Amino acid sequence: MAAPSFHPKEVAMSQTLILLFHPHFESSRASRAMLDAASRLPGVAIADLHALYPDGRIDTDAEVARLLGADRLVLQFPIQWYSTPPLLKAWQDAVLTRMFYLAYEAEGARLAGKPLLVAATAGNVEAAYAPTGTNLFPLTELLRPLQATAHRCGLAWAEPFLVYDARRADQEALAAAGDYYASRLRRLAARPASAAA
Repeated sequence: MAAPSFHPKEVAMSQTLILLFHPHFESSRASRAMLDAASRLPGVAIADLHALYPDGRIDTDAEVARLLGADRLVLQFPIQWYSTPPLLKAWQDAVLTRMFYLAYEAEGARLAGKPLLVAATAGNVEAAYAPTGTNLFPLTELLRPLQATAHRCGLAWAEPFLVYDARRADQEALAAAGDYYASRLRRLAARPASAAA
């Protein structure tokens, strides 16, 4: 099943835009629980980028309009080999390069101060993301390139929302993760544009 669909007119009404980058959303229990909870909040629009661009060809005009129409941005994705899914990187290369290197005054500058929340899921337990764990580094350290990107783009970095052990979590844990995600999104919406949750 696909993520909730995105309709361009929702951005005008929306305050928070969730950009979902999940190559296998139909089989993801954790990301689905998070999006199910988020979709019940007022003022939230969800764009499933893999559904929109199955061939990987990103419509930069549509993506720029989507970003400019939102007050808060959320990047939601699973961690894959210590990084983001390839489509998220391609989206950054196409959309952010245009906005911040080719059309800064008309586009990029207009994002200044908007909060950015990264919402990521990881298949392993939190203890694995430590100097003595399997993955060596805390997940927050592995997300530093996105924090640097937020800084370069003038976005207000929010503490990331992280779900560990996503593959093995039971329904109760997934429901709790969804509820906490919705809570974080409400807090993000309650903050002024220059602050982060």
